[in-house]
Amino acid sequence: MLPYLTLMREDAPQREHGMREVFNAIRYVVKTGCQWRMLPHDLPEWTVAYQQARRWIQAGVFEEIAHDLRMILRLVEEREAQPSATILDGRTLQSTPESGGRAGYDGAKKKKGSKVHVAVDTLGNLLALKVTAANEQEREQVAELAAKVQEVTGGTVEIGFVDQGYTGENAAEQASAHDIRLEVVKHTQAKRGFVLLPRRWVVERTFGWLGRFRRLTRDYERLAKVLEGWHWLAFLTLIVRQVGFQSQ
Repeated sequence: MLPYLTLMREDAPQREHGMREVFNAIRYVVKTGCQWRMLPHDLPEWTVAYQQARRWIQAGVFEEIAHDLRMILRLVEEREAQPSATILDGRTLQSTPESGGRAGYDGAKKKKGSKVHVAVDTLGNLLALKVTAANEQEREQVAELAAKVQEVTGGTVEIGFVDQGYTGENAAEQASAHDIRLEVVKHTQAKRGFVLLPRRWVVERTFGWLGRFRRLTRDYERLAKVLEGWHWLAFLTLIVRQVGFQSQ
């Protein structure tokens, strides 16, 4: 992973800490949800980890690693490197004093905060992600997510599975503009308790995986860009383990 993380020479004179140590410190924050100043003393100083994390997020390093690992995992699973289908959904994170300035109110969830819109493949691997205020509708984010999905897959995706929050001609037209056909997976009966829906359960499982990282249980970030970066870091942490397990 070193070639991705090294934005300057490993032997640069201003470098005092190894990249692995700094990377571990950042992962510790995202996994445990601790404050930067509460980093254990056997890890690099919090200022070092924080500044390097911002550089990596700005450079899109975590996202780049996640995409490459995703393709490797698909090949290990004896699938095509790029998917032909995607699943779209969003989840709302409760705001905090840090993120309250850009928060919105989600009337359906009765929660004020930010909404994380994602697109995953049929294995649950993250393809695209966008953070908005919670009052933003899922159907309005289709164009941007679809464009990103086709960009990172090389235009291989043909169909997108969505829930009833994406109904309407507007969402379908946004997807169609990027050569993706939306298919709404509806409940076949009145919902009582948890219902396992075809295809749709995959993205819910991905949200469950990401929810195990305490920094992602609420929106603790002042900038949406940082919250997006933490999602990519959490996902690549998960997929590294999957690649290692599958290759044994």
